[in-house]
Amino acid sequence: MKIFYGWRIVIAGGAIQFLHSLLLTQAFGAYFALLTEELGWSKTALSGAAALQPLEAAVLGPVLGWMVDRFGSRGMLRTGTIIFGIGFILLSQIDSLVGFYAAFLVIAVGSSLGGYFPISVTIIQWFEKRRARALSALQFGSSLGGVFVVLIAWSMESLGWRATAFASGVIAIVVGLPLAQTVRSRPEDLGLTIDGLPRATETAAKTDAAPRREFSASEALRTSAFWLISLGHCFSLFVVTAVNVHAITHIKEGLGYSIAQAALVISLVTAGQFGGVLLGWAIGERFEKRLVAAGCMIAHAAGLLMLTYAGGPVVLAMSALVHGVAWGLRGPFMAAIRADYFGRRAIGMISGMSYLVIVFGQIGGPMVAGAFADMTGDYRAGFTLLAVLAGLGSFFFLLAKPPR
Repeated sequence: MKIFYGWRIVIAGGAIQFLHSLLLTQAFGAYFALLTEELGWSKTALSGAAALQPLEAAVLGPVLGWMVDRFGSRGMLRTGTIIFGIGFILLSQIDSLVGFYAAFLVIAVGSSLGGYFPISVTIIQWFEKRRARALSALQFGSSLGGVFVVLIAWSMESLGWRATAFASGVIAIVVGLPLAQTVRSRPEDLGLTIDGLPRATETAAKTDAAPRREFSASEALRTSAFWLISLGHCFSLFVVTAVNVHAITHIKEGLGYSIAQAALVISLVTAGQFGGVLLGWAIGERFEKRLVAAGCMIAHAAGLLMLTYAGGPVVLAMSALVHGVAWGLRGPFMAAIRADYFGRRAIGMISGMSYLVIVFGQIGGPMVAGAFADMTGDYRAGFTLLAVLAGLGSFFFLLAKPPR
């Protein structure tokens, strides 16, 4: 039986997500801990680098959304993959904070052009009935990347962070380009239909289904649902980004474990994320997504509080799994909810505009945690505040009913 080409795109996109997660998202905490120790830069200064990618994504988000709607995602992915790899090669050569920021800016641009945003928009175009399942499958790559982040930590301790960064850049380009080449923007480009349905079946399904409104970007912006979803997404990222950037340093300095042991905890986060993705695959089309997302916000808050006040390895492991499951289950639903509410026509632009809101969570999480750590000497106050914000953020999803 011939496999629907949309699933090939999901596999290629998941592999790209694996690279981004392994080399950047999950590995940044290890770079953070080593650079703080080796070069003596403050946690606040290094946290600023973590803010570059979301800040750049927010600035370029509407433009990227227009580009992917207008020109498709394949060219963006190829260009972004090359830039992403070059950024890591530049990172391996830095010797100043300015150089560090410049290298991460290049990595950030490459990550936006060649990462989750264009891939998720593409999958939305290829799937409708199985959209949540396809987006959840995409996240398998991110989860696996986190599981293998211990290899990056081992490489940094054995070979040094410079050699690790250089090798990461080469791997990103050599492996990422063939994967980007697999992607096609829409099923119509290959003479196929959404979900791979036979044309007669698709026509009958459209005839039987209730008419669905396709929103333009300006129309979506005038709905309360757009802003509530964006704010809920923003508040979830207070926790996600703070954990990605600061958890290894907190576990090492605040709880007394080694970097390798801390990286193992991050692997547990992504093991939990893998479980959450599997759960999303199973329930994605069976339950109201906004209610599932609201529950995940409570789990994010609980996981961060357990990480903050972990009195032993059992609680530390539980914190990683709870947060990871919430992340893996909620993450794919963000794109799925927007597509369900606003349709496919301008989903790239609508998703790009949402970055103007969620960027505050991506930047605020690492910056708040880093600033409180510099002021108080540990992460407890900052992490506690972010956990409370995540818990309150559940109300945004509860209120985000579909627009009429």
